[in-house]
Amino acid sequence: MPYTPPPELAELSLPEIAEQVAARKLPPVETWEPQHDGDSLMRIAADGTWFHDGGEIKRQAMVRAFSSLLMVDNKRQHFLVTPFQKLSIKVEDAPFIAVDAAMRDGGLALRLNTDELIIAGPDHAITARGDADTPAIYLHVRRGLEARLNRSTYSQIADIAMEQGDDWTISSAGTSFSLLPE
Repeated sequence: MPYTPPPELAELSLPEIAEQVAARKLPPVETWEPQHDGDSLMRIAADGTWFHDGGEIKRQAMVRAFSSLLMVDNKRQHFLVTPFQKLSIKVEDAPFIAVDAAMRDGGLALRLNTDELIIAGPDHAITARGDADTPAIYLHVRRGLEARLNRSTYSQIADIAMEQGDDWTISSAGTSFSLLPE
């Protein structure tokens, strides 16, 4: 079946974005108990590029499929999980990159480099790390996994935050998030 990416955020209302989010079916990796552990020989670079055995994975469909199998443990070790295998994967920063943002009807929607749509809120918190000169903004995606906002997406949400007030916070789905590292 051919892959049809979700429409651009600029074309969608918040209810339409929420519908796209709800339509995404992810495997229940947190319920699986694989019997085999190993190394996937995979790495996700800080810019969101995926590699296997030193070579870049260029097929976006493969990246999307693998990303749905990601989980992280309490030691911040990342794994690809199937019902039969749990394979370590090296993640240099965050496994996802937020590549677009739009404010719609009180909700901040973000698109990830895997075409997944997320609405920031209580279940998808925004966290600022780094320092005032080099902030790094992250979005909780699922199961402890995060997306780092790329530079243009950070700029988009900074503009939205300044429209909402001058305290460098952004509100989405009834929750406020500081864009300033502590």
